[in-house]
Amino acid sequence: MDVLELARLQFATTTLYHFIFVPLTIGLALMVAIMQTQYVRTDDEKYKRMTKFWGKLFLINFAMGVVTGIVQEFQFGMGWSEYSRFVGDIFGAPLAIEALMAFFIESTFIGLWIFGWDKLPKRVHLASIWMVAFASAISSVWILIANSWMQNPVGYEIVNGRAQMVDFGAVVTNPNVALQFPHVIFGAFATAGFFVIAVSAYRLLRTQDSDERIMFTRSLKFGLVFSLGSLIVTMGIGHMSGQFLVDKQPMKLAAAEGLWETEDPAGLSFFQIGDEENRESVINLRIPSLLSFMTYDSFDGMVPGMNDLNAYYQEQYADAYGPDADYIPPMIWMIYWSFRAMVGLGFLMTFIAIFGLFLWWRNRLEYTKWFLMVLPFAIVLPYIANATGWVMAELGRQPWIVQGLMRTEDGISPNLTTTDLWISLTGFVLVYTLLSMANFYLLWKYASSGETTDELLPTPKPQTDGMQLENAY
Repeated sequence: MDVLELARLQFATTTLYHFIFVPLTIGLALMVAIMQTQYVRTDDEKYKRMTKFWGKLFLINFAMGVVTGIVQEFQFGMGWSEYSRFVGDIFGAPLAIEALMAFFIESTFIGLWIFGWDKLPKRVHLASIWMVAFASAISSVWILIANSWMQNPVGYEIVNGRAQMVDFGAVVTNPNVALQFPHVIFGAFATAGFFVIAVSAYRLLRTQDSDERIMFTRSLKFGLVFSLGSLIVTMGIGHMSGQFLVDKQPMKLAAAEGLWETEDPAGLSFFQIGDEENRESVINLRIPSLLSFMTYDSFDGMVPGMNDLNAYYQEQYADAYGPDADYIPPMIWMIYWSFRAMVGLGFLMTFIAIFGLFLWWRNRLEYTKWFLMVLPFAIVLPYIANATGWVMAELGRQPWIVQGLMRTEDGISPNLTTTDLWISLTGFVLVYTLLSMANFYLLWKYASSGETTDELLPTPKPQTDGMQLENAY
């Protein structure tokens, strides 16, 4: 592997590791806030126990997300210095706002929430967890504003070979943000919903305690409703995002469909397998005209293929990159199957949520043992869907690091070597794997056997006489 491939692999690896923790943090913050609201509203102690049980899992995941996110900031300057030089005036603004505003609010109020139980007035304490949930969502907004500018550059001008912001409002109101943010945020809500579903089902299978069964049955129902609503919005926004791509990133749309030649009307591919170099041997199961319908809400409509788009870009950017530059993304098969994994798992999770709500309606939810045994395994579904969605979004943009402005190979730090990247990549993988294992162990420990008391943090054991000071020196 050359320097470019290793640098891309390194950034993709650290990003995907980081995004293991982010959706659960965002989603659980809102779910815990809703649970505590129910406690304050009804004064029902079971809601308080729910709040503290799920809040403890939220705190574990939050801590790990902070640790893994720090590395992302350093990689821009160390691994992608030319990119940082080119977009720093624009890309740095939303990242700085995210750190100074959203993360500051989040970290401040999470401290008030942890240590404010029974010390702050109930409604003030409730407001603190709502501020945490709000700040978590706002934090993702600023991150996605930065990412959306890479997907759809707006509000800039090129001065001395660098992109400079001329319209902050245009950057913030980028139409890509209006689609990307709700798609990501509701995907995070679905992740938290299925986390609650999986843990609740597992605990219902293992406990006969009446209070715990009531609490986890209530949590399971809450998770099903929360997940279904989130999935419906996620899929609706995803459909709108596909229609947005045909204008702004048609190559990504064509790659996601494995569409090499322009079609009018275009068929939707359900299954495609074969050699990309010998496309005549490809087996492709398709439904005629359905891609045109999904793209234009009409069974008639031209969807450009990758070959025609490549020729168009070669002519458009001939002066900058030469007439023979290639604009077709690498690993079309990965883009194609990532898109299908994301969509397919979204439908599967929706079916699970609907079936669970059906059992609830029939008063059979907590008594249908085979369904409860399936649900703990469903915890992996949103994580795979999140990861494959990002793979499709970022790999499908290649070879651009900034759409239409900068190719990926031009953004890498010029002094990097394969040795540097192999060492750092290996180190990141080892450290992130250990952190992930620690996170999963702690989540498993407290989710599978943690007590459902009203304690959020363990209470220190009192020291015996004579022991108070001897360890202080």
